[in-house]
Amino acid sequence: MSTTQTTNVATEMPQSTRTAAFSTSGPPTSMAPNGTNAEHGHITIKKLHATFGAEVSGVDFSRPLDDETLAEIRAAAAKDFAQYGVLVFRKTGLDDESHIAFGRQLGELDDITPYLGAGRANRLNHVELFDVSNIATDGGLLNPDTARGQANKGNNLFHVDSSFNPRRAGYSLLLVHELPPPGMGGHTAFADTRAAFDDLPDDLKKELLERNYIANHSMWHSRKLAAPDFFADVEPTDYAFGRHQLVQKHEVSDRMNLYIAAHVHHLDWLEEKESRRIIDTLYEHATQPKYQVEIEWRDKGDLVLWDNTCTMHKAVGGDFLRKYRRDMRRVTVHDGSSTAWGLNDKTALRQGMP
Repeated sequence: MSTTQTTNVATEMPQSTRTAAFSTSGPPTSMAPNGTNAEHGHITIKKLHATFGAEVSGVDFSRPLDDETLAEIRAAAAKDFAQYGVLVFRKTGLDDESHIAFGRQLGELDDITPYLGAGRANRLNHVELFDVSNIATDGGLLNPDTARGQANKGNNLFHVDSSFNPRRAGYSLLLVHELPPPGMGGHTAFADTRAAFDDLPDDLKKELLERNYIANHSMWHSRKLAAPDFFADVEPTDYAFGRHQLVQKHEVSDRMNLYIAAHVHHLDWLEEKESRRIIDTLYEHATQPKYQVEIEWRDKGDLVLWDNTCTMHKAVGGDFLRKYRRDMRRVTVHDGSSTAWGLNDKTALRQGMP
């Protein structure tokens, strides 16, 4: 599976588009649907990429969102505004409690109890918060050579959240609490898997739709891919898989989606070599720079909301890892679509590691 360096798609866009996409100075401007900015009720959308991703302004996070504003955010994440799938909110002022409350407004929340049950210590006060920081339980820097530090390497591969569980993730909401100095890295990259499906050769599309491959997702597989020496003795087949259709309709946008991720261990019904060939071909196709946008975190309170059922994401490394704290906390909303459970039993059993 390819692990080539991410290219920031924004740097490949025309200069005028780049400036509009990443500048927050000046008043927002209403533009035609194909322009950079668009106003819709309470909120203003600024495009970050030709096919997905947007920066959102005009949301007051100091109080619970009213139904109208919440509906606009849902629409921006799903169906309207060119089907963005990834939304960036700057300087929200959210804390742990309001972060969780915002997530609850979007659906039923996942939690970290499987990780706690596996023996992982938790420095945070709420089980609804996934700690995706480089911070140890004592508040110091996490040693990258520890079990958790090695497991975190899996976040550097393009993936979707919780596809290895019976019920997959829908929305994820990642919030900044503390950042390293500028220029030290730590961005987050996203890939548009609907556009990737659209661009597949017609004969490959036909094969995927007719054969309806079932992908088996494993957290242990992606961790072993990212840190093969540390996880050399781990056999992913010793653990349960999350089984989901490889190609499926993204219901809220009525578009086909390539549900691929580094978690995919194998496809049902195929020999190992052929299974791996198809997985690697699709993964490498979907992670091409032209399908990517890279989000730069700027300030405490920055929040990115994304839809795991139509995008992949990954952490982008940097020099900060052994030098500066990067405190990031994620709320995860269970998928509410008809394909949320894939081909899995509807059980509360979920995967976790120390």
